[in-house]
This record gives sequence, structure tokens and C-alpha cells, in this order.
Amino acid sequence: MDDGSRTNVAGPILADGVVAVLGHAVKLIAPQYVRRFVKRQKNDAADAEAIVIAARQPEMRFVEPKTADQQARAVLFRARERIVHQRTELVNALRAVLYEYGQVIPQGIAHVKRIEAIVENAEIGLPELVREECRDLLAQIGEKTARVELKTKKLADLSRESETARRLQTMPGVGPLIALAVEAFAPAMQSFRCGRDFAAWLGLVPRQFSSGGKERLGRVSKAGQADIRRLLIIGAMARVSWAGRKPPAQGSWLSRMLAKKPRMLVTIALANKMARKIWAMLTKQEDYRDPALAVAA
Repeated sequence: MDDGSRTNVAGPILADGVVAVLGHAVKLIAPQYVRRFVKRQKNDAADAEAIVIAARQPEMRFVEPKTADQQARAVLFRARERIVHQRTELVNALRAVLYEYGQVIPQGIAHVKRIEAIVENAEIGLPELVREECRDLLAQIGEKTARVELKTKKLADLSRESETARRLQTMPGVGPLIALAVEAFAPAMQSFRCGRDFAAWLGLVPRQFSSGGKERLGRVSKAGQADIRRLLIIGAMARVSWAGRKPPAQGSWLSRMLAKKPRMLVTIALANKMARKIWAMLTKQEDYRDPALAVAA
């Protein structure tokens, strides 16, 4: 058992997502579920024994294997994320250099034009060597931006080819990146009993500290798939921000929540609702239906 990866045996993936090795159906187990069965010392024999004991548990949760198409989309998605992180590192390095000379620039890629103006402004007393280094960093940021845009366009093209991604994008706040992330990283929705289970898998439900029949709920668990969770929160944040400019329908869930709760709390709750609706849409094979329009009808 490898503590940093899933417990599995390599083999071809069948149409139903089950790995086949020498005629056997191989199931994948998350290592954190196996670790509790390891006795004292960790070695190959103890790991093998723990895996066998864990696999025999009737309530054991198994990991759904990904198809080849899912793995390919995940590689493209992660490649874009890697370039975005590299670009962010370059922008922060450039901001740090200018900060040494009294130029304070806010965080974010949106302020690159402002940085360019500062670097090229002759009235600002920057040494020529510093200007050259800043221009070099700006050139690298421009190259990373072009690559990010290329990856984004490729993901958008893939989302138009996929019926699942097209269906997910009928929901407000869900764009091509969220749709492709759900398709690439999430298992089949039929493996979840309800929408709350999917939201819990994403880590969008409160952590429980309940005992003695008394419920104690904490912050969101963050114990699930980080890519989908982060994008859903970003999509929910966009909807909440838009509600500040164009208020939602009176009496709607979002309107009631914004009237009595902090905006960030509403954002997390909305991301949770979006996850549940994604489960319902993919399970029932239906497009998004606006609750306000359904009530009016």
C-alpha cells in the first residue's frame, strides 16, 4: 500500500469502469481507509493484510476508476492549471521587484498593464538593469498568458463536443472549465445515493463534531475533490457578485440568504446547491430548470 496514492493493480479498464487483471475484477481503495487496518509496523506483509481486511468490509467505499477519456481531459486541465500557477509566480516576482523601489501594485493578473506603464515610465527612478529584468519578466508573463489562452480555447472546444458538458453549462455559474472538471474528475453520478453525497464528496458540507445526540457542525470539510470544489466556489462567487448589481427575484432562495447571511457564507451554500443540482441533472439526464420559472408555470 502506498500512503500517497490509491491502492490498485494496473490493468485494462473495461466499458463499465472496472479494471480487469488476469480475469479478475480489481477494485480501488483509498489508502486512508486501509491505513486504519495496519497493525503497528508498516511493511509489505502488513499492508497486504490490511488491504484484504479492508476489502472485506461490507460498508467499504471503493474508488471509481477513470476512463481513458477522463484521464486525457484531466491531463489537459492540470496542464492549464500548472501554467496559471507559473504565471502567478512570475507576476508576484515582478511585484516584489517593483516593491523594492516603492511601487506597490495590487495582486492579480489584471494589473499587468499598470506594471508595464510603470516599467516604461522614465519619470520613475528605476535603474536600467531593473527595467531590463522587469521587461524580461513581462515577456515571460505574456508567453504564459498566450499558452493559458490556448489551453482554455481547447477546453472550450472540448466542452462543445461533449453532451454532458453542454448540459452542465445550462446552469447559471457553470462554464466550460467547471463542466470539463466535473466530466474529468468526478465518477459516475449513479455511484452517489443523492446530491448531498456528491456535495460531501467535494468537501462542501460542514464537518461534524456530533456526540450524545447533539449535532455540532463546523466549517466545510474540504475533504474531497479540490479542483471541482474550487471552481464551483468561483462560479457561485460570480453569481453572488452579479446579484449585487442585478438583485435576484424577490422571495428566491438567493435573495433570502443575501438578506440575512454574509456574502461568503452564501457563496459556499450556493456552491453546495450547485453541486446537488449537478448530481440531479446528470442523474436524470435533464438540462437546468430555473426554480423561479417552474413556480411561475
